[in-house]
Amino acid sequence: MTVETDDSKAAELRDRLGRRSIVLVGMMGAGKSSVGKRLARRLSLAFADADTEIEQAAGMTIPEIFALHGEPAFRDGEKKVIARLLEAGPMVLATGGGAFMNGETRAAIAEHGVSVWLKAELDLLLRRVRRRDDRPLLKTDDPAATLARLIELRYPVYAEAAVTVVSQDVPQDVMVEEVIAALMDHLPAAPTGEPN
Repeated sequence: MTVETDDSKAAELRDRLGRRSIVLVGMMGAGKSSVGKRLARRLSLAFADADTEIEQAAGMTIPEIFALHGEPAFRDGEKKVIARLLEAGPMVLATGGGAFMNGETRAAIAEHGVSVWLKAELDLLLRRVRRRDDRPLLKTDDPAATLARLIELRYPVYAEAAVTVVSQDVPQDVMVEEVIAALMDHLPAAPTGEPN
């Protein structure tokens, strides 16, 4: 019975999305990729990670792109890759932390998707990002201060996302259900064709 209900909820959300993608935005460490993969599986949608797609298109890692070409070149490539992925929807798309800061990217997401901000507190982000050593923007003497500055800069822009879900230290499947519930609240029911 629960599985049937879950499947019907997933089907209803897909109907409400139509051709739009679910686009996860937020800081590095907010859980966009890990939650996104599970969300896509739960909804029977394709999953794409913009950072992975950028690396494949460039034939090098993101730290290598930053080192060889700089952040502006990376951001330009990121904008193009996200625009291409949005055209291929519907899917669940995890974006890099800086992607939503670009006005053209925000406009493309609004046109072809539904943005979901996974909002996380600084201490949670710090715990998560310390597990990995591949974050070019955190290659500083004080990663905590850098992350705090990025939060101050980015959170007002992330707040423009269609939906906000607070990222917590809970099992990722719990976060998936919270994202689904928030999207169901945000998206109107698909028309049934019945008279009012």
